Amino acid sequence: MSGVSWHEEKHISQNTGWLRAAVMGANDGIVSVACLVLGMASAAASSGAILTAGVAGLVAGAMSMAAGEYVSVSSQADAEKADLDRERQELIDEPERELQELADSFIARGAKPETAMQMAEQLTEKDALGAHAREELGITEFTTAQPMQAAVVSAITFSIGAFPPILIAALVGTEWLIPAVLISTVMVLATLGGLGARAGRAPIGVAVARVTFWGLAAMALTMGVGYLFGAFV
Repeated sequence: MSGVSWHEEKHISQNTGWLRAAVMGANDGIVSVACLVLGMASAAASSGAILTAGVAGLVAGAMSMAAGEYVSVSSQADAEKADLDRERQELIDEPERELQELADSFIARGAKPETAMQMAEQLTEKDALGAHAREELGITEFTTAQPMQAAVVSAITFSIGAFPPILIAALVGTEWLIPAVLISTVMVLATLGGLGARAGRAPIGVAVARVTFWGLAAMALTMGVGYLFGAFV
């Protein structure tokens, strides 16, 4: 149609895979290592022991996040592949039934039967498997599981999140370590919550309150354990 230009819109949902892994990795990194540092400091450990524990927590956590994300998303990818293989075979064995199923999906969304059939025929002619993947399975190029991407993003963002408490432990003396880690961790968590909410176009205040509350709860519990451990050892 002349005079009409087409453009591709970018939506936040197209980035949900890596965005979820990034937010989870950064939050886990800052909370896990900050709790580890605070627990060690509460138990009256030496600055060297605290720093060693923090670095070990960063390495172990990053590898654990990467492995966990890879295994989890790989399982999702395997399930998607199995569904696509089954759908591909059904298109070969029962093309007419599959065509009607595609048309029925459009009818269920409000299209008239004759229009729905025309749409199904045109989409089948262009890319039958892709059409059925979208309409029946909810699989698109934007939602397809990518294990390696999730693993790498999780490991990197965990390391970035874990770095601030380690830096504080390296620079601040043990007498000021606990308040310094607490304040810096809350600030980083609030920033992460705000950035994640803004990227996802969600309410910023709610996201910031949620992430800081659970971060403070985790740190308080870990400090309690550290004080108890330090008192009895």
